[in-house]
Amino acid sequence: MAISDGSSVRIEPSADVDERAAIGPGSTVWHLAQVREGAEIGADCIIGRGAYVGPGVRIGDRVKLQNHALVYEPAVVEDGVFIGPAAVLTNDMYPRSVDPDGKLKRGEDWHAQGVTLRRGCSVGGRAVLVAGVTVGRWALVAAGAVVHRDVPDFALVAGVPARRIKWVGRAGEPLTDAGGGRWRCPRTGEEYVETDGLLTEAP
Repeated sequence: MAISDGSSVRIEPSADVDERAAIGPGSTVWHLAQVREGAEIGADCIIGRGAYVGPGVRIGDRVKLQNHALVYEPAVVEDGVFIGPAAVLTNDMYPRSVDPDGKLKRGEDWHAQGVTLRRGCSVGGRAVLVAGVTVGRWALVAAGAVVHRDVPDFALVAGVPARRIKWVGRAGEPLTDAGGGRWRCPRTGEEYVETDGLLTEAP
């Protein structure tokens, strides 16, 4: 296992971390978590109890992967992402245990499509993200949502299937309508501009 500044990495004895995984300084892997071969975990991350990180998954810095969350390969998780308890990032668009001939499918019998989580976004507990979707920067996926299509930056999506119900800022709170296509964060005062159904930070 490749560990940067190993003295500052905490791995609980009951965790299963493959020797071919890489873990950055300041990160913690809690009880019963599994980190597979080739996975890369950045600095100052928390991998919760019973969480799963698949082979070759890339996780950035300051990511929180809560208890029993499942991140299947080849997911990409950027810096500052929160993944809630028991959330699932799937990787198979057409899942089957067997092929049309009834034989058990093997790795070469299907193509894995990873989920991408952009910087600062959050995924609520027990949410399910379907293979291949991208959740935009600072977006928020509500608990229990099923996401089957891409989520724009700063969008709050909820439901089954998930739909945008509000905009959120970098602080995570719903934005208030400031008029004229502008939105304001009630906590920080930061302003955002909505254009053609997309939100960007005001210049």
